[in-house]
Order: sequence, then C-alpha cells, then structure tokens
Amino acid sequence: MSSALEQKKQLVAEIAEKLRASKSTIIVDYRGLNVAEVTELRKQLREAGVEFKVYKNTLTRRAAAEAGLEGLDEILTGPNAIAFSNDDVVAPAKILNEFTKKYEALKIKAGIIEGNLATVEEVKALAELPSREGLLSMLLSVLQAPIRNFALVTKAVADKKEEQGA
Repeated sequence: MSSALEQKKQLVAEIAEKLRASKSTIIVDYRGLNVAEVTELRKQLREAGVEFKVYKNTLTRRAAAEAGLEGLDEILTGPNAIAFSNDDVVAPAKILNEFTKKYEALKIKAGIIEGNLATVEEVKALAELPSREGLLSMLLSVLQAPIRNFALVTKAVADKKEEQGA
C-alpha cells in the first residue's frame, strides 16, 4: 500500500517539475480521436520536441498546486492530455491548433505559457504567430533593408557617373 502512495508522490513531483520547467504547456481533451489519429499527433509533437502525456486529473491538480499554478481545477475534468515544451513556446500551440482544424474531436482546453494560465483564445492567438525562425527572418529582412537600399543607390550613382564619363 505504501509503495503505491510513494509512486504517486513521485509522479506528482515529476508532473510539478515538468510544469515548472515547461515554457509552454497545453491541456487538451482528446476524447473522440482514434488510435491512428493520436499516434499521428504524438509523432508531430515528438518531432517538434514536445512531450505529450496523459496523467490522472487528481495527480495533475496536486502537481499544479505544488508548482504554484492556480485555476486548473475546473479545467482538469474528463480525459485530458498535456503537451509540455521546454524549448519552443509556440510549437505545441501551433501543432495542436492545426490538429484541431483537421480533427474536430480534439479540443484545446487551456494552456500555461511561461508560468501564466492562458485561455483557449490566447492559446489559439499564440498558434497564429509565426515561428521563431519566421520572426528572426522578418527581423533580418528589416535590418538588411537600409543596407540593401544604400548599396542600390551607390550602384546607381556609380553607373550614372560612368555613363557621364564615357
């Protein structure tokens, strides 16, 4: 009997640590998905470096309380799966949002973005953001524009002087 209790305590501590370490955590209701669909979802999340787990709600509630997260009690009802991402804030939201468009059975219930509870709307708004690489690419093009324009003007002036000198 006490070994089962110890296992549960270890599991609660493990979940609490994942909640603390995760930059982005998304809670979904996966009821209605078949095995092939869940396998496809797990594969997409794993490729993005996102851990996807199913835990008992009571253990998750205790872990959330241990991690100092408030407001999850009413969300943690029914069958839930949790996606944890330690690296990319946007990846789990993006993948899960795309999956909900393809399979209506999957429902996003809430999220925890960098320690703050996020509503379904906030998770979907996060999913619509460009990826980190996309944002860096946009920033790079903005930074390159003045240099590129300067180079074009310099070339145009040089060409014009060359025409006048010839």
